[in-house]
Amino acid sequence: MTLNAGETTMWELVQLYTGRVGYRRGVKLEGLSADPPVIDCSGWAGLLLTKAMRAENEAAGRAVFGADDMEALQVWSDRIIQEIEFQTGFVLEGRKITAFSLPRCATIGLKMGEPAWASNHLRPRGITHIAQVVRRPEDDAPFVSESFGGSVSPGISLTPLGDWLALSQPYLRACEMWAADPFRLAQKIERSP
Repeated sequence: MTLNAGETTMWELVQLYTGRVGYRRGVKLEGLSADPPVIDCSGWAGLLLTKAMRAENEAAGRAVFGADDMEALQVWSDRIIQEIEFQTGFVLEGRKITAFSLPRCATIGLKMGEPAWASNHLRPRGITHIAQVVRRPEDDAPFVSESFGGSVSPGISLTPLGDWLALSQPYLRACEMWAADPFRLAQKIERSP
């Protein structure tokens, strides 16, 4: 299967930055210019999605994705999921999320505890982390790309989807994971008069 322009763009970004960019909470796109480069989870997901949507627009020669949709993705992890769900009417929750039920390039939000830093902002569903499904061009294999901080391999990483879902079972079982489909935002533009 041939990837579309947006999927190809996300894969190219993943190849460029995985293992080369660290994690820092609260740092968005501007962190890629730092020395050493850093970005948080929502900054990374927002960058992947915005670049993918722009690539789709360029490939189509028209606005497949609206500027307001791309702007709405430049927020925190909980708001990215909320915005996509609100605009598309689609979300999977908890145990409904499987390797087979996920949209091709799902954006996944997780409630990873209740960290003190999140107490100053009301977060729908308590989502504190976000990850993005991307596709490898040569075989269409799904992977999860995320920027994550912690004691083990902080920063942008790439994990096969099956392995990532296996590691995420506690969140799935507790219904503390939600998946939205950002590429359904294109259907909104196509339906408008």
